[in-house]
Amino acid sequence: MQSAFVSGHEAVPEAGRLLGVVGDLMARARESGALVVQLQNDGEPGACDEPDTPGWRVHLPVDAGRGEVVLRKTVDDGFEETRLEELLREAGATDLALCGVMSEMCVSATARTALDLGFRVVLPHDAHATYDIPAAEGISDLVPAAVVSRVAEWALGDEVEVVAQARDVGFTKP
Repeated sequence: MQSAFVSGHEAVPEAGRLLGVVGDLMARARESGALVVQLQNDGEPGACDEPDTPGWRVHLPVDAGRGEVVLRKTVDDGFEETRLEELLREAGATDLALCGVMSEMCVSATARTALDLGFRVVLPHDAHATYDIPAAEGISDLVPAAVVSRVAEWALGDEVEVVAQARDVGFTKP
């Protein structure tokens, strides 16, 4: 949930709604004592998420007092070349609720690796988002962001538990 993707002119469609849903999900996770990890992508020079630019900053507050951490990454998969698996294992986590942007990229890649590592993955439909796919002559018309997000969920297969609303996700301390 980096600022470039949820605020300003490069925000995903319905970013305000997404921020509210994810903010509530994180608050409920914190209240239960569950581990909250935010992933921060280090974009290429000139990208909207280039390190140390306003768009690179995580948009929702980090509660370091509760042990919440921000892990920086350079690829879509939140597990690749990060301490994410180590943090989850140390916390005794077995189930993950994933949210954020982009549905078909970072969310999907992280979900796939989580499944490969034996975690149960819950993906609240209203807690992830992406952009429209532009029309491509001879290939397709514009594909709306909501369709792209739904296809990303579907492409993860039947091992991922997709729930309609984040408010239906419950948390327990590992």
